[in-house]
Amino acid sequence: MQGRVEWTGGNGLLCTNSNQQSIKMDWEDGPSPMQVTLQMIGACSLVDVIVGLKDRQFTKVWVELDSTRVETTPRVFETVEMIYHVEGDVPEKLLERIVAKSHEKYCSVSNMFTEVKMTSSVVVHHV
Repeated sequence: MQGRVEWTGGNGLLCTNSNQQSIKMDWEDGPSPMQVTLQMIGACSLVDVIVGLKDRQFTKVWVELDSTRVETTPRVFETVEMIYHVEGDVPEKLLERIVAKSHEKYCSVSNMFTEVKMTSSVVVHHV
């Protein structure tokens, strides 16, 4: 995996991967690198949840994230709390197992943060 991050002037960055796919960032008027990092923890794990629920009927899946950072530089994450929501016919115990496996084994992003206290809970919205 390769990538490039280029300053585009002002507060702008262009993040490009080896497939020439890119994300534009403005660290003042858009998400900061730390905000994007937090969102990518959620995105990586949410992919695991969606794939894990492939045989179930659901219409909507999202994860809410709340974090704290240490007060001293570097201001790394201290805690990350994730609440997973699924709308559909999904057993709560199944969802809990999928989320646990995501953080124990599959989510590469969250597993990079071994010193961060990560917690999660699930909510199934039966419609």
